[in-house]
Amino acid sequence: MALEVVATKNGPFLLTGDLSQLELRDGDGNLFDFAGKSRIFLCRCGASTTKPFCDGRHSRIGFEAAEAAVRADG
Repeated sequence: MALEVVATKNGPFLLTGDLSQLELRDGDGNLFDFAGKSRIFLCRCGASTTKPFCDGRHSRIGFEAAEAAVRADG
């Protein structure tokens, strides 16, 4: 199953699918372990205390984002 990334409405990025295909590394180059998981939420507002993962703070700070896909020119 392919990975899918969805920008949720005024919330995090939702990643679903075969997370074994995902290589997400921390600042030291260490891979995060997603064994047994089929979805994760990545912070998009910048306020999470568990970055890069969402901890729900977007709803407390009133985060607003554009979710509409923009057509790429060229």
